[in-house]
Amino acid sequence: MKLGFIGLGAMGRPMALHLVRGGHELAVYARRPEAAAPLVEAGALACDSPAEVARRADVVFTIVTSSADVEQVALGDKGIAQGAAPGSVLVDMSTIAPSVARRIASALEQRGIEMLDAPVSGGTAGAAAATLAIMAGGRTEVLDRVRPLLELLGKTIVHVGGNGAGQVAKACNQMVMVSVIEAVAEAVQLANAAGVDAAKVREALLGGSAQSRVLDLFGGRMVGRDFRPGVEAWLHHKDFGLVLREAADLGAPLPVSAQVWQQLNALMGAGMARDDTSSLLRVLEAQSGRRPA
Repeated sequence: MKLGFIGLGAMGRPMALHLVRGGHELAVYARRPEAAAPLVEAGALACDSPAEVARRADVVFTIVTSSADVEQVALGDKGIAQGAAPGSVLVDMSTIAPSVARRIASALEQRGIEMLDAPVSGGTAGAAAATLAIMAGGRTEVLDRVRPLLELLGKTIVHVGGNGAGQVAKACNQMVMVSVIEAVAEAVQLANAAGVDAAKVREALLGGSAQSRVLDLFGGRMVGRDFRPGVEAWLHHKDFGLVLREAADLGAPLPVSAQVWQQLNALMGAGMARDDTSSLLRVLEAQSGRRPA
């Protein structure tokens, strides 16, 4: 198929490479030309704008940072809508507000362009290994059309509902994951305060009902005091902002998430935005005055 890809960062670059290796013709656009270089070397065509990508593609994938970024790429000057033909598809894999996903889908529909919001979970490791979990919102027949492409990117593809539903699922994913990171940080903090080996506590918990991928991965970083970013914490802070705004709009009380949001705010204020989210442990240590020797 003739495909396009916009957003060639830590997630997008390996995802786009999977599509090229799947035998598809790929046009790409990146704000920084050097980000497109590995794709060009693999056979992709570099374009000067999202509109040019869309003119060359039946399906365009996007994975960029914010709601405003997606809206600009899709609907702005030289955006996808300016180049896409009726019947083409935008698959947005960014994490954005559900309301924005629905607004973009509606605007594209007026031009005869289909859209799926299909945010992902699994991080850079999942992107590299093509094992992402993909949460799709949009029409069933559109998802069926692009499913073979999504299968090149992930191992779990769930059709959640109509446009915006994929973004609601991603918000729920982030709520659970980051809240558990905070819980793990508090467990490590309690173990340290009690003078108990936090590494042994983690080992014991991994064999019981508290076992989770978050405890394994982020707990390992905490006990090893390795705060180099897997995912930079500011991205989780951004995602929690979306969660809390959506909850406020819906009148849905989220007391645990609201408290985690405050801890993420404290993390940002402490200058750890570019560190791993396991740095929530360091926020607790600063708040308590207890730091490991």
